[in-house]
Amino acid sequence: MINYIEKYPLASIALFTILLLVVNLGIPEVTIMEARNFITAREMIQDNNWLLTTMNGEARYQKPPLPTWLTAISGLTFGVNSLFALRLPAAIMVLILGITSYFLSKELKISNKHSLYNSLILITSFYVFAIINEAPWDIFTHGFMAIGLLFLLKFFNDEKINWKNVLLVGVFIGFSIMSKGPVSLYALFLPFVIAYGVVFKFKKLKEKTVPIIAFIILFLVIGGWWFTYVRLVNPETFLAVANKETGNWSSYNVRPFYYYWSFFTQSGIWTIPAFVGLLYPYLIKRVTNKKAYRFSFLWTILAVILLSIIPEKKARYLMPVLIPLALNTSFYINYLINEFTNWKSKKETFPIYFHFGLVGTLGILAPFGLYFLLKGSISQYLVSFILTSISLFTLGFLIWKNLSKKKITPLFYYTVLFVVSVFLFGLPISKHFNKNETYNSISSLKKLEEQHQITTFSIDEVTPELIWDYNGKIENIYKEEQLELPKLASFGLLIMNKDTSFIQQKLAPNFNLQNLETYNINFGAKQKERLIRQFYLVSKK
Repeated sequence: MINYIEKYPLASIALFTILLLVVNLGIPEVTIMEARNFITAREMIQDNNWLLTTMNGEARYQKPPLPTWLTAISGLTFGVNSLFALRLPAAIMVLILGITSYFLSKELKISNKHSLYNSLILITSFYVFAIINEAPWDIFTHGFMAIGLLFLLKFFNDEKINWKNVLLVGVFIGFSIMSKGPVSLYALFLPFVIAYGVVFKFKKLKEKTVPIIAFIILFLVIGGWWFTYVRLVNPETFLAVANKETGNWSSYNVRPFYYYWSFFTQSGIWTIPAFVGLLYPYLIKRVTNKKAYRFSFLWTILAVILLSIIPEKKARYLMPVLIPLALNTSFYINYLINEFTNWKSKKETFPIYFHFGLVGTLGILAPFGLYFLLKGSISQYLVSFILTSISLFTLGFLIWKNLSKKKITPLFYYTVLFVVSVFLFGLPISKHFNKNETYNSISSLKKLEEQHQITTFSIDEVTPELIWDYNGKIENIYKEEQLELPKLASFGLLIMNKDTSFIQQKLAPNFNLQNLETYNINFGAKQKERLIRQFYLVSKK
């Protein structure tokens, strides 16, 4: 099996990505960020808002529309309400990122096998595959940027000017900007360029001045035309959104400078190898391609430092760091594969035995852990339970067997298969932990609206998950502490529990209030109030 994986690296990357992400793409519940993006894509199709993007009928200019276009096209092709269809473009971007990483490694004069290690570490790093659910537009901006950086690396390395590479740099960096603004320019492009300049130096930079200016102009035009268009067509709304977004950088989710120092843990199962790979004084003496390792290390560290400077911090903002981190970690994995059998020092061998031993132990214990967690619900997930248990137990056994023989190559691939197996066979079991006895989909509201011949409004904004589940628009009639009642004999009203007394006070003197339903789309035991709404039928007395 290993021979085939290494003989066909691109096919292997594609297969692992499909098994990891695509097979169960429709299973996870919709997150708040997904809901925002999917609503915008749905309204693109339904209202023909392909340029002036909206969410719940109101302008949404926070993010440029390229990922939304791709999502909408997938929705038009496979079904606008299909989670599989709407998530497919993001999953494909993970595949593209993995393949791009492979070729970027090769451009650094790294062997085919080593480049494959890099790509497989990347696609199985926790926040790389998790980001397509938590913040799916991030994978587009950083994926497109990675492609642009691949051709930028070719451009820097070439003695002669290749205008094809210049064009591709401009196009793909432009696509990155059209996915989430200048985020990736700061988080990936800038540390990449600095690291390259320090390690490899810029060759014949004066001769390349014109092409550099050309691709900068190109990516600014491709990345900036939509912002210019919206600024001209709807200036007041655009400026209000821009001011709010830039204000968040210094006042929202503010965290200390050291908040990102545990960034290597975001690689998930590769946490320990990632940490050891960052021990520069140790590894620089042991790798063969010292310049490439120095570059990956510097690229990673600079990206973390630059992100740490920004006051606003969230764990998911670290996702772009995982791209150079995977490359950096692959140097340690490659060193292990070549040299581990000769090691005698316990200081060197302990992290390896601990890392692979932990993965192997988790695999062997998985059937017992799942049995305990599922308790009386095993029959509902019997197929997934059996497949997950067999695959993880087998992999756990094989990991321990090969660890005892110091065979790192199969250990690496078994670890990749471990991650794939968890999501391929085990993801359906996640529904067991999402049970909510009071769950009530707001999609059923449409039947009440038809029954009473009414339109529904809301007090304050309805959260994106509810709007997505409702599959329509719900106008907010309470803005800036002003209540603007619709001039209708009767209408529906959605309110949060905390606003019940407010509605009684404002409407009870002149309206009949009938509480007909409670909508609750929470999953799991934790009940978020923002996902609960009371529905009132309001009619004039």
